[in-house]
Amino acid sequence: MVKIKLKDNEEQYLQDFVKKGQKNARELIRARILLLANKNKKNLEIAEILNVGRNTVGRTKKRYLEEGLQRALQDNPRTGQPIKYTEKHIAEIIAQACTTPPDGRNKWTLALLTEELQKKEGFETINKESIRLVLKKAKLSPGRRESGASKI
Repeated sequence: MVKIKLKDNEEQYLQDFVKKGQKNARELIRARILLLANKNKKNLEIAEILNVGRNTVGRTKKRYLEEGLQRALQDNPRTGQPIKYTEKHIAEIIAQACTTPPDGRNKWTLALLTEELQKKEGFETINKESIRLVLKKAKLSPGRRESGASKI
């Protein structure tokens, strides 16, 4: 079991931290874990009191000892999925959606846009959902007429 002994200023900081302002729920749990650990509570006791896993308690205490108070409270950065389409790609998607639809069609559909864009370099793997999200973010949708905007 890892023993935690907070410095006086750290203990006061954590007490203020849990009482004042709006905080992330995980940060509050971690602050409470450190406060309880400082009172010599065992990992299992802390886990039961705060309704968290024993591993959460152990990881928080370990991070405090290795990286300090602020790092123990914060989430590790998450990488997430890399960005597939640049601003140039997005502009090209929107531009394509704003053009006149192919002969025999009165409007662009997501399937039609996907088919057309997949013929272009850099868009070989684009799908309907990616196009839908780009258009949604731009507040456009196939077949909807914006005031003063062309049919998409």
